Amino acid sequence: MIAVLTGDIVNSERYKTSEWMSVLKKQLSEIGEAPRDWDVFRGDEFQLKVPIVDALRVAILLKAKIKMIKGLDVRMGIGLGEETFVGSKISESNGSAYHFSGRIFETLKEQKLKLALATEDKKLERILNLILKLALDFMDDWSVVSAEIITISLENPELQQQEIADQLGMKQSAVSQRQKRARLDLVLELLSFYKDAIKQK
Repeated sequence: MIAVLTGDIVNSERYKTSEWMSVLKKQLSEIGEAPRDWDVFRGDEFQLKVPIVDALRVAILLKAKIKMIKGLDVRMGIGLGEETFVGSKISESNGSAYHFSGRIFETLKEQKLKLALATEDKKLERILNLILKLALDFMDDWSVVSAEIITISLENPELQQQEIADQLGMKQSAVSQRQKRARLDLVLELLSFYKDAIKQK
């Protein structure tokens, strides 16, 4: 079982490609090798494959990274399933994870959603998508500052608030306030729930 993320950059047409492409590619390159594990195509669309247990963390981190650019966001469909053929490029690979990812991604605009997943386990899919809908209620509203604090906190889970404060040149209390405003506690609970749910499959 693997996870495949299919996505695009929301509002990309209002920005120069150079403003966001390097951020996207840098983040994707930290996850895997191009073009076997990820690729960017049709201007602002992308696809990547990750271990199933990491899928939601990767998606939320990618969202936070892109939202650090004011006015931008990312829309992603996550497919959880099999990989039955591995091509030299991700666009040539195949399996249910790819089909699920593409299908759910195609429905996102109509559903007015930025993130959803699909898998053959329809009960699990329903539960996780309901939780994601509730989480998007605050994640879609992250400011640049909130997106930055989520990025730092997810990339460096071992860092204490004081260490983050030193890194950002601010007081520990300010970091605490930013984490609260961004609802970091709920993001971490969501990631923990997802991991537990996936492990039981």
